[in-house]
Amino acid sequence: MNQNFLAIDYGAKLAGTTATCFVQNNELQLSQSAKKQDADAWLRSIIAAQQPSAVFMDAPLSLPSVYRGVGSDYHYRACDRAVGAMSPMFLGGLTARAMQLRAAFPELPFYEAYPAHHVRLLFAGATGYKTDLDLFLEKLTERLPYPFEKYPENWHQVDAALAWLTGWRHGRAEGIAFGEVGEGVIWV
Repeated sequence: MNQNFLAIDYGAKLAGTTATCFVQNNELQLSQSAKKQDADAWLRSIIAAQQPSAVFMDAPLSLPSVYRGVGSDYHYRACDRAVGAMSPMFLGGLTARAMQLRAAFPELPFYEAYPAHHVRLLFAGATGYKTDLDLFLEKLTERLPYPFEKYPENWHQVDAALAWLTGWRHGRAEGIAFGEVGEGVIWV
């Protein structure tokens, strides 16, 4: 199975909160943008250098279908409602930047991941998500097929690893899709 995909926890452009996860030398590699660094330019350079087979991204990659003349919901896509995600419209600029990044690589498949729902759905009984990094990392590392080269230092890196786990599940035909193909699909 092809493990050459990239996972992204997408954050504000200059906040240093965008993190990536990918496999190299049979280990999960994490990296994170620096504060005041253009996260989008940083990601474009990573994608160009890594040449991944796909990208799994924790960010909305489309707008509600009403903006294409279908339906009546101006705030949420069906996938957002299904998993309890924030509105792509509320996220505004982040959504637009994510869609722009996707458009910059038209030949590359991008998939939406949603780490919070991944945890709710597949880590039943796991405690510590977003409250106790060390406790949650114990549960996460039990479920990963590869070890971390270096343990995550913050929740952005954990979410990048969870987005990577979504990509791994997708590649094994174990992924669960929420939403509608014509509007937007979130994978877990």
